[in-house]
Amino acid sequence: MPQWWKEEIVYQIYPKSFQDSNHDGIGDIQGIIQKLDYLKDLGVTMLWICPIYCSPMDDNGYDIADYYQIHPDFGSMKDVDELIVKAKERDIKIIMDLVINHTSDEHAWFQEALKNPDSPYRQYYIFKEGQDNQPPTNWRSVFSGSVWEKVPHEDNMYYFHSFSKKQPDLNWENPQMREDIYRMINWWLDKGIAGFRVDAINFIKKDQSWQNGPVDGADGLSSCFEFTRNQPGIEVFFKELREKTFDIHHCMTVAEAVGVPYDQLGIFIGQDGCFSMMFDFNYSHIDITEHEEWFPLQNWTMQEYKEKLFLSQKEIFKTGWCGTFLENHDMQRSLNRLIRNPQERTPKAAKALGQMFMFLKGTPFIYQGEEIGTINNHRLSIHDFDDLNSHAQYRRALQEGYSEEEALDFVNRRSRDNTRSPMSWNSQLYAGFSDVQPWLTNNEYYQDINVAKQVNDPDSVLSYYKQMIALRQNPLYHQTLVYGDFISLESEEYVIAYMRQDDQQTILCIQNLQNKETHFPLSSKAQVLLSNDQVNIQNQQLKLSPYQATILLIK
Repeated sequence: MPQWWKEEIVYQIYPKSFQDSNHDGIGDIQGIIQKLDYLKDLGVTMLWICPIYCSPMDDNGYDIADYYQIHPDFGSMKDVDELIVKAKERDIKIIMDLVINHTSDEHAWFQEALKNPDSPYRQYYIFKEGQDNQPPTNWRSVFSGSVWEKVPHEDNMYYFHSFSKKQPDLNWENPQMREDIYRMINWWLDKGIAGFRVDAINFIKKDQSWQNGPVDGADGLSSCFEFTRNQPGIEVFFKELREKTFDIHHCMTVAEAVGVPYDQLGIFIGQDGCFSMMFDFNYSHIDITEHEEWFPLQNWTMQEYKEKLFLSQKEIFKTGWCGTFLENHDMQRSLNRLIRNPQERTPKAAKALGQMFMFLKGTPFIYQGEEIGTINNHRLSIHDFDDLNSHAQYRRALQEGYSEEEALDFVNRRSRDNTRSPMSWNSQLYAGFSDVQPWLTNNEYYQDINVAKQVNDPDSVLSYYKQMIALRQNPLYHQTLVYGDFISLESEEYVIAYMRQDDQQTILCIQNLQNKETHFPLSSKAQVLLSNDQVNIQNQQLKLSPYQATILLIK
């Protein structure tokens, strides 16, 4: 069924690292405004802005102290209003990040809850008494260590946090807390934003039996996922959330929900689901454990990746819609994740990966810097990392018996700082992001991989992204590429081939993700719509050069 949000091309901005306009080394809202013409030229129609709310920045803004205020590093609410207006002038919509599983421990509600045990705000969070001088349960938080933090100046009282100890979880069992959250959501939607990316939303319901779990690590703790994620009854909260906020505004929402079994998609997306769409991490998390640990190295094959990717497409669209992506602010760069030989992480390979994801069924989400083929940094010490989770994973790896060298290798490979380092705009000092030392070290390859170097080069990764977006938006193919069926095709391991098909036409997308030539059989004549290399068809065989990606209209 046609819906406006299925047709968007979304660009994710990590504001702290996008563009610094006021010379403090930190990206800001005016910096985004300065780059709107670049984004319009790229062809995107919507921006997802990572959190810019008031925050102590323990988890870079995902710990919100005030939902109604903007962190001074980013600017003011006036800047937000200006961004909404100026983006709209360029036919670009804005969605915000919505973080409602937890707040910061510096939020006024939590401060009041700590100060006064009899305050109604004590019920806005999860407080529990310990057992036998131990925390209430043995659950491990997502960022390692216990999910329970001792309440200062109270005997045997703890508060609960799925993530950092500075991110206490909200108590969704409390109707009054929920009403306050809905009021805030509607306030933002009334401002004129188009919707939200909704953070960690499948954590809002906890297992109310508060049982210990099986110990699964050298720290003597049990992963909290079995008790805090995708819990029965969460659909009741989802239904109320949707009815009291999203439905009223006909907005777009995309759920970040890791580890949702496909048979439970109906409460997230589709006719009765809470959200317009969701991200599926089943294929993108192929390199980490089911408990989201970055160690030990996960052995996976391209065949397994392809099967998970195709299964995702098959299962999601039985129920609803998804946002497709290669990268985000919580991952490493896709060239590093999916191409294991460093010598093969080339612009041509970046185009092939971009094409593989861009024409899947779903709404494409491009992460800043992906469109120029950015690759990971390599940091020499754990002290060079800013990311909270990188430090947590490093400690966990050491606890589990890995050496410091191995632990650092895991973190370099998977650190969220890989995608959070400042955007590379040009080859000048600080990469055109700022004119002073940035809050996080620039990408070490910025002199070779940057926007200025690519913007006028018809053969660049950036130009290819523009061509891919233009093809998806081309009225001749738009209907098929947005709403057409997804049909996976059999091929050798390193070739990912699929068709998008409707009553009007069939479009073949084929990507050779290896450093050798191969062939792919064609059963009929074809017209080339896009390719990152010369197209060679002989005797009904498409010859594919190493990392060639081609899109054909099948006649």
